[in-house]
Amino acid sequence: MKRVALHNLGCKVNSYEIDVMQQKLADRGYEIVPFDQIADVYIVNTCTVTNIADRKSRQMLHRAKQKNPQAVVVAVGCYVQTGKEQLALDESVDLAIGNNRKAEIVEILEQYLEEKSRVFSASIPDIDHTYEYEEMQLTRTAEHTRAYIKIQDGCNQFCSYCAIPLARGRVRSRRPENVLAEVRGIVAKGYREIVLTGIHLSSYGIDFDEEAWRQGKCVTMTRGDLPAYSGKSKLIDLVEQLQQIEGLERIRLGSLEPRVVTRENAFRLAALSKLCPHFHLSLQSGCDATLRRMNRHYTAQEYLDSVNYLREAFRDPAITTDVIVGFPGETEEEFAETKTFLEKVQFYELHVFKYSKRAGTVAAGMKNQVPEQVKTARSNELLAMDREISGAFRKRHIGLEAEVLFEEKLEADGADYYVGHTRDYIRVAVPAGEENLCGAIQTVKISGFFTEDMMR
Repeated sequence: MKRVALHNLGCKVNSYEIDVMQQKLADRGYEIVPFDQIADVYIVNTCTVTNIADRKSRQMLHRAKQKNPQAVVVAVGCYVQTGKEQLALDESVDLAIGNNRKAEIVEILEQYLEEKSRVFSASIPDIDHTYEYEEMQLTRTAEHTRAYIKIQDGCNQFCSYCAIPLARGRVRSRRPENVLAEVRGIVAKGYREIVLTGIHLSSYGIDFDEEAWRQGKCVTMTRGDLPAYSGKSKLIDLVEQLQQIEGLERIRLGSLEPRVVTRENAFRLAALSKLCPHFHLSLQSGCDATLRRMNRHYTAQEYLDSVNYLREAFRDPAITTDVIVGFPGETEEEFAETKTFLEKVQFYELHVFKYSKRAGTVAAGMKNQVPEQVKTARSNELLAMDREISGAFRKRHIGLEAEVLFEEKLEADGADYYVGHTRDYIRVAVPAGEENLCGAIQTVKISGFFTEDMMR
């Protein structure tokens, strides 16, 4: 029996996939150990969304080889697809496995262990639109109350700054019956909440239309783009089916494309009692000129319309977003326009990223690249705004009752607390008593703030 340590970088899709890989290895009899311990095999599920992600991927691979020079170090995932030439020269990496072969992790690893030779090209086929969805089945996760459920892979949007389509390929969706079967199994194991996730979640099911189009069963569709969403979202169709699963208490959605949020779809979602009123709508910029250069497919006003539909259908929903600062050509005036837009929307949280040049993307060749110090200054301005608006959102909930799913027990200021999240994803702590609250859902009254740095 060999000891295997796994480390994950990147998005919630990666989190799901590494849970499946760990499950497969454990089922084959491998002993799973923490990444900072001595192991026979180290597996790093890499990310390539930014230059920093690339660097962190390499650092973790090198750290593993330093921990045990005799170990087999395995690179898996997105950076493997975009950086395979560099990895082929990296002596810290013994085995590289690309996307769409993660479900074969055990077989590929054991072939390597038997042959004792470096395996690269055989495990990293190029990603293209002919790939089918790589089916995986999760029965348990590292968390004990919440499970990420991957339902979609790939992206057809080709935003000018993004390398993910190069690493993940075109949109591929998971069959609804497979999603439902996996969720029923997870719920039977005691999980109370699921988070639906994908590379471009709002595109879920558009490839089903393309398949029907190829078979001559569908004559109206828009290839390579989102279909009309008024009452036709296959994602919402799936959520409506998940709503019927007995024992499932909460359903969360991962990052959404603003165009999926029509008024009709917002009210379809609001009719589902298990759906959490917590929505991540990717923005990237509040300036129309910048959005056009980014090849985003909406205007700031259209984005604001989607936010207003949600606020019309839900009472004070938690709306979060991503913003990129320092995109090529972003002037002070364009950045000011974004700031004004963010202040107007009043999000729950902002996730702020400095633009990162990615090889192979349109934006990498654009003129007027923004200096790093300007990106940093703009990032700091938005992070300060995030602290202000996030605090204001939480403050509105003081004195109100909220349903909390408790997830873990932590220490703060010398006392023990059970910690969990409300339906709108506010983190809540209550003093620990004799009753074990982990996995329990209880209604509590929010009385004040508990700063993050107080929790350990």
